[in-house]
Amino acid sequence: NLGLGEKEVLALALEARDPLIVLDDALARRYAKLFRLRCTGTLGVLLKAKEAGLLERVLPLVDRLQALGFRLNAETRQAALELANEAP
Repeated sequence: NLGLGEKEVLALALEARDPLIVLDDALARRYAKLFRLRCTGTLGVLLKAKEAGLLERVLPLVDRLQALGFRLNAETRQAALELANEAP
């Protein structure tokens, strides 16, 4: 039941040496764990970018992603904003 993109990411990662893959789909992340692949999600990338000084704020990007249809539950959103020290 994985999408074509998720299947391709997993297939390429299995051929690579110590990859870090970006997956947001819960089922795809379970497969990554099963294959012992290092994985992060879009929010993880944003948090790392802020930590590295590449982003000033995460909140505007999270808002924009959600406006574009990125599905994010309230608890995950709140946790990410707390990690970014941007929680209301």
